[in-house]
Amino acid sequence: MTTSRRLKQIHLAAHFPGVNNTTVWSDPQSGSHIEFESFVRLAKTAERAKFDFFFLAEGLRLREQAGRIYDLDVVGRPDTFSVLAALAAVTEHLGLTGTINSTFNEPYEVARQFASLDHLSGGRAGWNVVTSWDAFTGENFRRGGFLPEDQRYARAKAFLHTAQELFDSWRGGELVADKESGVFVADAAAGEFAHRDAHFDITGRFTVPRAPQGRPVILQAGDSEEGREFAAATADAIFSRHGTLEAGQEFYADVKGRLARYGRARDDLKVLPAATFVLADTDAEARERAADVRRLQVSGQTAIRFAEQLWNRDLSAYDPDGPLPEIDPLPGENTIAQGRASVRMYRDPVGTARQWRELAEARGLSLREVIIEVTGRQTFIGSPATVAERIDHLVQHDASDGFILVPHVTPGGLDEFADTVVPLLQERGVFRTEYSGPTLRDHLGLSTPRPGTLRAPAAS
Repeated sequence: MTTSRRLKQIHLAAHFPGVNNTTVWSDPQSGSHIEFESFVRLAKTAERAKFDFFFLAEGLRLREQAGRIYDLDVVGRPDTFSVLAALAAVTEHLGLTGTINSTFNEPYEVARQFASLDHLSGGRAGWNVVTSWDAFTGENFRRGGFLPEDQRYARAKAFLHTAQELFDSWRGGELVADKESGVFVADAAAGEFAHRDAHFDITGRFTVPRAPQGRPVILQAGDSEEGREFAAATADAIFSRHGTLEAGQEFYADVKGRLARYGRARDDLKVLPAATFVLADTDAEARERAADVRRLQVSGQTAIRFAEQLWNRDLSAYDPDGPLPEIDPLPGENTIAQGRASVRMYRDPVGTARQWRELAEARGLSLREVIIEVTGRQTFIGSPATVAERIDHLVQHDASDGFILVPHVTPGGLDEFADTVVPLLQERGVFRTEYSGPTLRDHLGLSTPRPGTLRAPAAS
């Protein structure tokens, strides 16, 4: 007698894309990326569809290329905490997560802000812990660029561990009623903390009582060996760029296989790749629409900008509808594109340029067409039924635990997915029809950590 495997429940989140080249600004439905109503629209759509959380990335400096600010950046990059706190007032169940940097902030300040957000939202706060990789961004801060790469994760580990000590400094039972006066008073040790290591030497009393979740849900986005180990030791969810079955299964097995050494179960860490989608009534129509979206995302000017990031040269004299440059990229650190993490992907610029030329020659592609081909990451393309089946297949076959969806139109780009794909996932019995609890930990199926149960930072 065989027993059927229990269906995994799919986790879905919505990423507000902000000022990125994936956004189709020419679409008639494209709106503001800084007005509050845009954030409200996307968040309410996600909550209506019973998504786990809303995710907001962080931009600490306007990106530049050849000394000029990126066109898209001039619309503004608002503060993460301000937006999330405001959204707490207009949503009821949706998790509210944001990227906050561990390189340029201080544990006390960040812990206080997240504990406050968790109280304001009734237990829906999530923190994507990241490091900063470039001195260019650091110039906005007092300690700009002072940390070499091999020390950034060390600081991040110490930062997170220190913040968690602050979250736990109020242990939940400190407020007691004085028998004589009837007034609630705090235990003398409430909020006391003292932490000293190579990065931080702080002592005092934390100002925010223990939050509904105890600590915010911790997310992490590193794909390196050190990033994966950091996530296995400390994170509740890890972002991933591996959206295909084979690559997803490999990443999933790797990070889940690291959990046991930290005394954690497989379900204690959720794997959530970022994913784009293009929907239409039929698969053929969706493919045509997806091709149109890519052409709108990569204008001739955008194609030149992308090519410059690889070549590390001024390519403004080149025709985007002509051939690729015959010259090789300049060696060394990328300096023409600053404040943009994608330049780090080109570990071998000369080799990558050679591969692009081979692709162009084999398929008769122009520079712009090559950029469209090599920078595209359209994860789900098809009818709602096709996309629902594909998402379910990837999750049930352990390529992920769900997806963080990135629409190409802001703020209304999630509406079609919410109205057509989500009901099909619900019919399959793999996605909730109602929220089962009030907190983000409830949505993700995570337990509430007890005070004093900190895991030691992963060894460097």
